[in-house]
Amino acid sequence: MDELMNSAKIAVHNCMGVKKGENVLVITDEPLRQIGQALWKAAKEIAGEAMLLEIIPRSTNGEEPPPVVADFMKRFDVILIPTSRSMTHTKARRDACSSGARIATLPGITEDSMKRTLSADYDKIAERSQQLMKIASGKNTARLKTPSGTDISMSIKGRIWNTDTGLYHKPGTYGNLPAGEIFLAPLEGTANGIIMVDGAMAGVGLVKKPIKLLVRDGYVTEITGDSSARVLEKAIEPFGKPARNIAELGIGTNDKARITGSVLEDEKVLGTVHMAIGDNKSMGGEVSVQSHLDGILLKPTLEIDGEIIMQDGTLKI
Repeated sequence: MDELMNSAKIAVHNCMGVKKGENVLVITDEPLRQIGQALWKAAKEIAGEAMLLEIIPRSTNGEEPPPVVADFMKRFDVILIPTSRSMTHTKARRDACSSGARIATLPGITEDSMKRTLSADYDKIAERSQQLMKIASGKNTARLKTPSGTDISMSIKGRIWNTDTGLYHKPGTYGNLPAGEIFLAPLEGTANGIIMVDGAMAGVGLVKKPIKLLVRDGYVTEITGDSSARVLEKAIEPFGKPARNIAELGIGTNDKARITGSVLEDEKVLGTVHMAIGDNKSMGGEVSVQSHLDGILLKPTLEIDGEIIMQDGTLKI
């Protein structure tokens, strides 16, 4: 517990920069109750007021919390959300940020991941992420390939890269803990090709056999593979076509993260690229749906406007 508390204190003090007199809310659910309690204990040592709120687990990543909780979130300076399903891409999170809250979501985080990854040098991760973002910004097209068969192109024209550095000190900022990525929403309707998810997939975990996603005009038209592919198909089925939108292109920048089957950590792994389907409203896109699922791609080669940013999983910066 000492190691977990130490990580909770890093989250509260270093990552969120909680100051004396600020109001902090920790939202958790039963599977992550112990982590929620650790963050609350760390917060109450310094905050003006610290509250711990447990909700019933949501059924999908991106499902909204109860309306009364969404309204309550607007009243806090800092919110930490260790829940079994992600609240990152929800209207509740966006509205709370618009009201000035600094928010870190920790969907599905394990105690092992928290102890290991929150000890990373987030100043160095921030520097790496900012440097990568400068190189990738203001460009028009991206093409992604992997040894397992991914080959997909998309327009990124006019879309802004976001950084998830793990340092959320300004009102309205948000991201994950553990952090370490840059990401954007590709232009809707422009992605074409094949994605082979060979690392891990949100809602599935580690994949034994790659999940093949056939993409036409910005949407996944076909999902094939083993039982993992059927699990993914079933997860997005209730949400219709918007859940098949190519929502995100992201690059991991955390050197302490490793592939574990928990996408929260997996998508941050240095040397990986991830692509998500579903909601992209939170990152400057036009599609709003209560589903956002990331797939991790191994040993990627990423070209942006013809320049190789990453070659076989090695950053070229």
